[in-house]
Amino acid sequence: MAEHTNLVALASSLPEAWRSHVVGRPAGANFKVVRMDGQAYPNESHPFDEALLVLDGQMNLQFGDAVTRVGPGEVYIVPAGVPHAVAEGSHGTLVIIDSGA
Repeated sequence: MAEHTNLVALASSLPEAWRSHVVGRPAGANFKVVRMDGQAYPNESHPFDEALLVLDGQMNLQFGDAVTRVGPGEVYIVPAGVPHAVAEGSHGTLVIIDSGA
């Protein structure tokens, strides 16, 4: 049976910002929701592509010294192996889709 989930409400109810919650695993991918709270998130990279979809608010995605603002309804696909961080001021609801564990 299919499930109906309000992702913004789910993210708002999460007890901790920047701790992802797996909503499901369609086609084997991880479909996660995250609450961004204005704090920065440290630099990381992954052995897989990562799609970052902002549902509401804004994410300030950082690559080295360059910052790209990703707004509501926008998605940024970070290629595998590319180091990235989230700069301070990012807030709202973020969906992450990846093939990682």
